[in-house]
Amino acid sequence: MNELHRPLFLIICVLLVVLSGCISAQVGDARYHNDGISVNLNTGTSIQDAFIQVTIYQIKDLQQQEYLVVTSPVNLKPGENTVFFPARLEPGTYKLRIYLIYDGERKTAVIRDIVV
Repeated sequence: MNELHRPLFLIICVLLVVLSGCISAQVGDARYHNDGISVNLNTGTSIQDAFIQVTIYQIKDLQQQEYLVVTSPVNLKPGENTVFFPARLEPGTYKLRIYLIYDGERKTAVIRDIVV
């Protein structure tokens, strides 16, 4: 790599790191309590008129079966946010697919496992 390419490469790397934090919210822990699911989200900016969808799959006999889908409109403030979804679950193991949707697009998608 010649001397001209090294600064350009460094600038591109710095821009990618800086911009990657602004793209979307980060989904943290999800847990079951009080007959519902709490999902923690952390965002660097305010996100208005978004939706969070949680698709709940029950794991039973080494198979995964869709159990319930819950959706909620949200307005997220910068920093830590917690969203609660009423969802009565039977004791067992579940897989949660959590989606954050805004501006007509799915911005964040994660999978979390919980035991009730």
